[in-house]
Amino acid sequence: MEVAQCYLDGNADAVEFCTHEPYHNVLAAATYTLQEGDRPSRTGSISLFDVNPDVGRFELFYRVETGGIFDIKWSPVVGNVGPMLAQADADGCLRVHGLECCSNGGDSLSLREIVGEKISSSMCLCVDWNPSTTSISVGLSDGSVSVVSFSESQLNVIQEWKAHDFELWAASFDIHQPQLVYTGSDDCKFSCWDLRDGPSNLVFQNSKVHKMGVCCIAKSPRDPNILLTGSYDEYLRLWDVRSISKPVNETSVCLGGGVWRVKHHPYVPGVVLAACMHNCFAVVKIDEEKGEVMETYTKHGSLAYGADWQRGNLSHKVKQNSSVVATCSFYDRLLQIWIPESSVVKQL
Repeated sequence: MEVAQCYLDGNADAVEFCTHEPYHNVLAAATYTLQEGDRPSRTGSISLFDVNPDVGRFELFYRVETGGIFDIKWSPVVGNVGPMLAQADADGCLRVHGLECCSNGGDSLSLREIVGEKISSSMCLCVDWNPSTTSISVGLSDGSVSVVSFSESQLNVIQEWKAHDFELWAASFDIHQPQLVYTGSDDCKFSCWDLRDGPSNLVFQNSKVHKMGVCCIAKSPRDPNILLTGSYDEYLRLWDVRSISKPVNETSVCLGGGVWRVKHHPYVPGVVLAACMHNCFAVVKIDEEKGEVMETYTKHGSLAYGADWQRGNLSHKVKQNSSVVATCSFYDRLLQIWIPESSVVKQL
């Protein structure tokens, strides 16, 4: 069910709902636009929206121009640390913004850049926080991965190594074992690295299962043995990483388009939202036994890139509206807010 839509100021490639109370209504949307010509440039923006379907509210309340952005990620909830948004951009910069009340008072919010550093001459393609928000992983266009410490409003590259042969589209911390970082690349390899013993400690590297580039990696927030990968080969795969040196591909499901982004449902185990590039978006039920597409969403007109679930306090939300989704598509610059119709996401 459609709730709202709008067109962004550039090519839309990432959407992320804030993970922190009381800001679950805050949606960040990022853009990347290549300005071609004699002196090509890559520009972008971050827009913040107030999303509350219960009262029919969908409002843009903040926008900042940036370099062209490939990925954004809100910080995990840790103690009394406020929400921060990490940004990976085409200029080789990693930036961290804080969500704060505007200086003129009132309830309005804005982003304040806490720190920004050029960490590479290559483009920064993806970003992820470790569970304690003390470090950030960044995948680079030359196939390298950087691990950057974040402390006292400073960024410092503490490890960087050549992990893959081509563009590195996924670099994700293991949320249950944060000394591990998983990486995926256009070289079709899916790898895991142990940060405790130096940057070259390869735990495993699978080069046989994915037939095309690995686009995304998502560890299950509930089951420490389950991890998902998405690939240009159009398959969403579930892995058992119980034996970390030799993960087993338990389930594969074809989604009909390159699986660019996958997001676990915040409350329903085994349900994921997938951005499927040329085949729009899908809600998928997947476990060790099988994978099944429960619903497809086809209201976008170009490459499906950004997707996320809205969190929230279920006791204060209409049951049906507990599965609000934001999606965005690239060339048509479209941002959609919608509610899945599938019964699988209403088992709350």
